[in-house]
Amino acid sequence: MEFLRWFKSWLGVRSSPTVSWHGRPAEILVTSENFDEAAYLAANPDVAAAVAQGRWASGLAHFRAVGSGEERRQRHGASIEEMRQDKLDRLKPFFRDDLPRQMRNGKLDFLSDELRRKAGIVETDAVSANGYDGYILALIDECRNGLVLDCGAGRRPVCFPNVVNYEIVDYDTTDVIGVGEVLPFRDGTFDAVISIAVLEHVKDPFACAREIVRVLKPGGKLICCVPFLQPLHGYPNHYYNMTGQGLRALFEPSLVIDDHRVIESLLPVWSLTWIVQSWARGLRGGVREEFLDLKLRDLLAAPNELLARRWVRDLPDDKNFELASATMVFAHKPPL
Repeated sequence: MEFLRWFKSWLGVRSSPTVSWHGRPAEILVTSENFDEAAYLAANPDVAAAVAQGRWASGLAHFRAVGSGEERRQRHGASIEEMRQDKLDRLKPFFRDDLPRQMRNGKLDFLSDELRRKAGIVETDAVSANGYDGYILALIDECRNGLVLDCGAGRRPVCFPNVVNYEIVDYDTTDVIGVGEVLPFRDGTFDAVISIAVLEHVKDPFACAREIVRVLKPGGKLICCVPFLQPLHGYPNHYYNMTGQGLRALFEPSLVIDDHRVIESLLPVWSLTWIVQSWARGLRGGVREEFLDLKLRDLLAAPNELLARRWVRDLPDDKNFELASATMVFAHKPPL
C-alpha cells in the first residue's frame, strides 16, 4: 500500500486512475455477423499458416468448424487505422528531417537497409504481444493530453490515441517503424516513454537509452523494465539481461531515478517457476518423473498461486533484487 501511495504521488493523482476513457480494443470477438477474413487471419497467425499450407480452405472454414467454439478474435482494423492517422498527423512537427522515410501500409517507416544491418534486424514469424499492466496504464492516463512513446511496443491488444507504438516490425498496431538506437523524433517530443522487456533485445542498449532520454521532455517520465534472471527468449534476438545496477547505469545521471522496485509480477518466484517448468517440459518419461520426484512439484504451479507463500512474501529486498525476474525503474527528466 505504501508503494501504491508513492506511485500515485509520482503520477500526480489522488485517486485510482481511470484508463478506459480512450483505449480502443485492437481485437474483437468474432461472430457470424462480423466475420472478416483478413481480420481473422491477422489475429490468428496459426490459422493463417494452416490456410497457407492448405490444411484449411480459408479462415471462414476454420471459424465455422472450430473457431467459433474457441471464441477466436479478429483485428479491429478500422479503429486502429483511424487512430494511427490521427497520431501521425499530430507527430508531423516532431519527426527528424535527417532520416530517410517512406509510407508503408499506412505507417511511417524509418527502417532503412543501413539501420537494419547496424541493428541486426532479421526477418521472423515470431510475434511479440503483451498487454499493459496497471502502472503503465496509469502513466498513459496521466499523459492523456500529451504523447507517450511505447518504444518496442510489440503487437498491442489495446491501442491508445496518445501512445505511439514504435516497432521494428510492421504489426497491424504499429504506428512508426524504426530502431531504438536511432529514434526518428526530435529532442523533447514525449511526455513519457515506456520500454517494457525491450532493451534485452536491442543490440546497443546504451544507444537506445540515450535516445530515450533525448526524446523525453524536461520533466518527462520513464518506466523501463528489463529482465535479470530470465531464460533466453523473444524477438528478434536476446542480447542482454541486466542486474538492477546495470539498468540504473543506462539512465543515470541523465535521469533522476525516483524509485527502483521489484514489483509483484517480477518477484523471483516468476524466474523460479519459469526455469523449473521449462526444464520439466524438456524431459520425457522416467527421466521427467525422476526430476519431479526431487520435491520440485510445487514449483510447477502458476506463479500467481505461489505469491501468498511465506517463502515468497518474506524474502528480503536484497534477495528480491538478487533473484528478481526483472526490475522496474521509475524516473523523470529534471526540469530545465
